[in-house]
Amino acid sequence: MATRSKFERKLPEERRRILIAATLKCLGEQGHAGLSVRKISAEAGISIGLINHHYPSKDALVAQAYETLAMGLLDGAKAAVAQANPTPRERLTAFFRATFAASGFDHGTFRAWVVFWGMIGDSRLLAETHDRTYGEFRSCLEDLLADFTGGTPKTVPDIRLAAIGLSALMDGLWLERCLNPATFSIDEALQICDSWLDSL
Repeated sequence: MATRSKFERKLPEERRRILIAATLKCLGEQGHAGLSVRKISAEAGISIGLINHHYPSKDALVAQAYETLAMGLLDGAKAAVAQANPTPRERLTAFFRATFAASGFDHGTFRAWVVFWGMIGDSRLLAETHDRTYGEFRSCLEDLLADFTGGTPKTVPDIRLAAIGLSALMDGLWLERCLNPATFSIDEALQICDSWLDSL
């Protein structure tokens, strides 16, 4: 009987999905040490040669993992908004709740983000991926804020700046709670965001 190959044959799309999942797992468990292509290969069960076939560089694989994580979080928030009550305030609250879901504060997810952010200054691909995904996140917030304020310049002169400010507030709360969950609860983070909305 023939011995089964260590690396199973899989469709290209499936291989890429597995590689991205392996990359996120390695970064989440080992931080920067998890950037090793050899470690990712072992975790994915896919040879280094096949990794090079699917991705021209390690940066390309990491950038794809970054985009997958960022867009997965945004898609989850959009789904929550779509299922929320139709009032603009309820839709924004649903966005906050989805963004601050307990799973988002997983230590592995935090470690992966730290690696991604640390690479942005040295990787054009990572910088482009950040700009694109952040742009989509901000665009979603702009739409929600425009609905909330009725789109009246008298209330909010610059929706773009409002979205940047709210995004920065949410990022800061997320980062601080990842560093020390005892500082405030998720409900308190939501309360802070709701208070920011009230200030509009």
